[in-house]
Amino acid sequence: MAKLHFHYSTMNAGKSTLLLQAAYNYHEGGMATFLLTARLDDRAGTGRIGSRIGIGAEAETFGPEDDMFARIAARLASGPCACVFIDEAQFLSKDQVWQLARAVDDLKVPVMAYGLRVDFQGNLFPGSAALLAWADEMREVRTMCHCGRKATMVVRKGPDGQALRDGDQVVIGGNETYQSLCRKHWRAAVGD
Repeated sequence: MAKLHFHYSTMNAGKSTLLLQAAYNYHEGGMATFLLTARLDDRAGTGRIGSRIGIGAEAETFGPEDDMFARIAARLASGPCACVFIDEAQFLSKDQVWQLARAVDDLKVPVMAYGLRVDFQGNLFPGSAALLAWADEMREVRTMCHCGRKATMVVRKGPDGQALRDGDQVVIGGNETYQSLCRKHWRAAVGD
């Protein structure tokens, strides 16, 4: 039975690595997959899912204008597909997450979405909020704060290295821009 899965965490937890490993396992078993990543995150290159540990794979991209149900239906029409993988799922819209749920239910294909749960201000991303509400299965991918506790929050650092409290929800960046922290150290960093 097909399900909508959501694997979530903060930055640097290994979500993309897990996605790539799972997709590889399908390929090793002779099964085709469909990989998608957010068009606006091109840190690994446009149309590429990349991991900090150096592995990567080509993927199609999605943007806010895309109908995810139609994209998946078109992929299935071109040949067998055992699973759909979506990286940077926090950038999906609420409507796009519903389209993924419909693809699972009506097209009977599993969808594995990987993304951030919250932004640097501690707010849910729209795609993540919808996935938390509608996913059949959820898995937290854990990473650690510098103190050894589980990191559940992320700060965005300014040019001076200090945590920012305001700004756009989405600013693409890596370790030079973001740091994963436990809630206690996030509160200390943002001055709460």
